[in-house]
Amino acid sequence: MPLEDGDPARWRGQQVNGEVSGTPHPRGTGDPPPRGTAAPDGSRREAMAEDWEPGPALGDSDVTPGGVLQRAGQDPGRREEALMAELSELVQKVVKSSSWWERHGVDISILACSFLLLPAGFLCLRSAQAIPFLAGVLTLGVVHHTLTVKGSHLASHNALTESKSWGKVWAVFFIELCSAFTAEQATYNHVKIHHGYTNVIGLGDSSTWKLPFLNRYIYMFIAPLTVPIITPLVALDLLRNVEWKAALRTLCCMFLGLYCHYWLLLNVSGFQSPWSALLCMLLTRSLLAHPYIHVNIFQHIGLPMFAADRKPKRIHLMSLGVLNLPRNALLDWSFGHSLISCHVEHHLFPSLSDNMCLKIKPVVSQYLKQKKLPYNEDTYASRLRLFLQRYEELMVHAPPITELVGIQ
Repeated sequence: MPLEDGDPARWRGQQVNGEVSGTPHPRGTGDPPPRGTAAPDGSRREAMAEDWEPGPALGDSDVTPGGVLQRAGQDPGRREEALMAELSELVQKVVKSSSWWERHGVDISILACSFLLLPAGFLCLRSAQAIPFLAGVLTLGVVHHTLTVKGSHLASHNALTESKSWGKVWAVFFIELCSAFTAEQATYNHVKIHHGYTNVIGLGDSSTWKLPFLNRYIYMFIAPLTVPIITPLVALDLLRNVEWKAALRTLCCMFLGLYCHYWLLLNVSGFQSPWSALLCMLLTRSLLAHPYIHVNIFQHIGLPMFAADRKPKRIHLMSLGVLNLPRNALLDWSFGHSLISCHVEHHLFPSLSDNMCLKIKPVVSQYLKQKKLPYNEDTYASRLRLFLQRYEELMVHAPPITELVGIQ
């Protein structure tokens, strides 16, 4: 969104409708460094985005607007940190006043309901009539994406439980068994790289989602259908970067998850041939692949991009480089609020669950707007039109470095 008069920052290519010409680069230049590689600027505060934890409950006097900022003085660097600290205090107060049900229970219930719908989905596929059969496809498709997108995303951030041990168990279950991917690489690439260096060129700039050799219509409408095939193939390639024990576990979990789906289609749904069962697997696993790809590019690409040695402080990095989409019942259920309407909140406080991101949304949006910081919002249809119109600029050509004035 455009900065208001008096804002401390301006960037190149600013548009009147909230779009910024931060054109991403071709695939490959933004691949994350190997695990264990130090951040280019040595900034542990930025890289360890997941280290944010709710602190002790604070009194009202501690979170009064400007209280932390007054303690920061006039130093620009300290002021940027003070803005994040003040917002964190406000959010911590909301988190501490929330029940377990609000922090974890709501999202666990959604995942549990999805599991309970599995038998109905497989049984509906037994029907020779079109409507029950399509209902089965729709049910299994929504359940699959709820478990693999919402479940995997929450598990990668350890947002399903306050126990780190159980968090690792859920990460293996949702990411490897349900999603056919490797938990270690998924967590590292998403949490440490994408969240630690959001929209930083060469690190967290979403370049892994770009396929510049494809034209706009194939990429936006046909390529997503191949996600269920590409995902395990990419996972197999990434296993070279993990220990052999983890690689063996991942292979076993991936095989078990895929084979169970295939076996249930043959023995419960009554498919007569292996090819028909495999085709049904592809259909259900790609049912929401289009919005999955779209959401991953809509909410970052086209916004400001930064160099690793010239990125702003965390609160500006996330407010400038992240965008929220409107609420949508289907996508809220399948993907979660943190990936749709609360993506800004999720990037600022990544360890919170989907329901908690929704609960803190009024606090975060009001605070950012009060401090005259960007709070990017746009519709799904508007972003789709933008990417179709500017596909070459946004998805093929290298992005310009955002020019910042006054932030750092």
